[in-house]
Amino acid sequence: MAELNFYFDPVCPFAWMTSKWVRQVARQRSYDVDWRFISLRLLNAHVDYATHFPPEYDASHTAGLRLLRLAAAVRAKHGREAVGPLYEALGEQNFESGLVEDTASARAAHGTRSAASTALSRAGLPADLADAVDDSQWDAEIQRETDEALSLTGKDVGTPILHFRPPEGVAFFGPVISRLPSDEEAVELWDHVVGLAAFPGFAELKRSLREMPQLPSFGVEAGETGKEQDWHGGSRRLKK
Repeated sequence: MAELNFYFDPVCPFAWMTSKWVRQVARQRSYDVDWRFISLRLLNAHVDYATHFPPEYDASHTAGLRLLRLAAAVRAKHGREAVGPLYEALGEQNFESGLVEDTASARAAHGTRSAASTALSRAGLPADLADAVDDSQWDAEIQRETDEALSLTGKDVGTPILHFRPPEGVAFFGPVISRLPSDEEAVELWDHVVGLAAFPGFAELKRSLREMPQLPSFGVEAGETGKEQDWHGGSRRLKK
């Protein structure tokens, strides 16, 4: 059993940033990470996207579900250890390859067969697995894992969800971070987060003010400051 279960949706930029931090910690602490699935599209299946979200969110969350189908097929055919490299390839492709337009068509492009094929190649996996993005047979498995993640934290959360030292260990949503810490800061932050989550009476610590994620897909380079973002409804509204 892995020391850490990490539930991710591949189109969530904050899940991607947290995963980069977790990889820093895992390297230094020799943790084994099991990369698991939580679908924003399935999590919001009861929501009317047209009235609750900006127009590009339907395309984005649907692309995430398609990519999780790909990840499920990879896991079934190449083992759990193959999911981490695939998620890394998808994250680099989606968030580290330059500015991405905040449009429905641009977000939908993340979930195409072409995008899947590119990620598979980067991860050293067979290109024919790209067909899985259109195969809804994987949705039941993704739904089960999404339900599993929410059973650890309760509802009204997003991605990622982390479960440290399962099955008895602590689980929590986040942390939501917008920049990557140094290696030294990474383990310090980890110890603080796990220590706080370990207190049985702890439920939530939150502030809504956020800076732009320091990712090339948002046009923000690491170390750049001064750009904040209003995430009301999840849309990008820049403030200087």
